[in-house]
Amino acid sequence: MRTIYDEADDILTLRMSDKPIVREVSQDWNTCISYAADGSVVEVVILDARATGAWPLQQQAA
Repeated sequence: MRTIYDEADDILTLRMSDKPIVREVSQDWNTCISYAADGSVVEVVILDARATGAWPLQQQAA
């Protein structure tokens, strides 16, 4: 998984795989989930990530 944060636009992208995206679904006004042909999640994009509390990601204790 790759995590990409664009500070200038406050956009967080979580890339789960390198599969081609065939379908994108808007979950709400700031979250979009992209799917591969097999139905697996390829990417999650969160707009206004810092403003909504999605960034920075919280680390779990080991």
